[in-house]
Amino acid sequence: MNIAVVILNWNGKDLLKKFLPSVITNSKEAQVYVADNNSTDQSVELLKSSFPQVQIIQNKSNNGYAGGYNQALKSVSEDIIILLNSDVEVTRNWLVPIMEIFQKEADVAAIQPKILDYKKKDHFEYAGAAGGYLDQFGYPYCRGRIFQKMEEDIGQYDNNHEIFWASGACFAIRNSVYQEAGGLDEDFFAHQEEIDLCWRIQNMGYHIKYAADSIVYHVGGATLSSMDPKKTYYNFRNGLFLLLKNLRSRDLLPILFGRMILDGVAAIKFLSEGKVDHFTAILKAHGSFYSSFNKIRKKRPDHFKIERYYELRSIVYQHFILKKARYNELEK
Repeated sequence: MNIAVVILNWNGKDLLKKFLPSVITNSKEAQVYVADNNSTDQSVELLKSSFPQVQIIQNKSNNGYAGGYNQALKSVSEDIIILLNSDVEVTRNWLVPIMEIFQKEADVAAIQPKILDYKKKDHFEYAGAAGGYLDQFGYPYCRGRIFQKMEEDIGQYDNNHEIFWASGACFAIRNSVYQEAGGLDEDFFAHQEEIDLCWRIQNMGYHIKYAADSIVYHVGGATLSSMDPKKTYYNFRNGLFLLLKNLRSRDLLPILFGRMILDGVAAIKFLSEGKVDHFTAILKAHGSFYSSFNKIRKKRPDHFKIERYYELRSIVYQHFILKKARYNELEK
């Protein structure tokens, strides 16, 4: 079983210079690739001159996270592929726990490591923490992170655990399953496309796991800041795409209706805080969802194996009303 670490890059020359050495040093078991999304900042020239051991895949255009990886992975033949953000520092032997799970558990298709904050290394990081879940209305949260509240890592999640979604910041998957599932959905462009892929591969009968002994440090927000209205737009639009594609028919209308009401509440909250750009981003996200409705609806599978996709009914209620800020406090 061989392994590839594939870093998608777009104008991330400085990030490559800073983080690629840790990936090369600590990934001796793998072939390291950098898939460049048509950068204009001399990233490719840096790779050729400073990192000759890295294989370069040059995409002809910037098609976002989903399209960029789909294009690049056509050139990768290894059994296991790890989609790794360019702003991630990996640690010694980080690949070993991941490979052990893949070797021992044939029904596990995707794995994420423990993701800690590069800037605050004793805390979990927003993009994945100790593994992801969804609430009934499709809002994502993690062991170790609920909305903007990140927990300190004190060993509370130091066990391998089945999860619903693995983070796109460091996403390990069997190449055969990635291809069987049709890869990432390029209509998402960026944000939550890994959740969609995880939902689809579970609907194919596979499982997703968190590898506690594999540790990486993620900067986060290197491509889009959490305060960027574009991120708000993609998160709200893609959250609706996710539900439309993957919910069972009996759940679709009531859950979508509830989600839209909650999105409306979030929009009003942004407006009351003076964040007009974010309020507008949610309106645009819903407009894009309506215009894309038929296109996304056609992607629904013929059969649904997942009976229950969520752990709890409303993370919004538990966090904002009941003031639950830690995963272990949540009422399942």
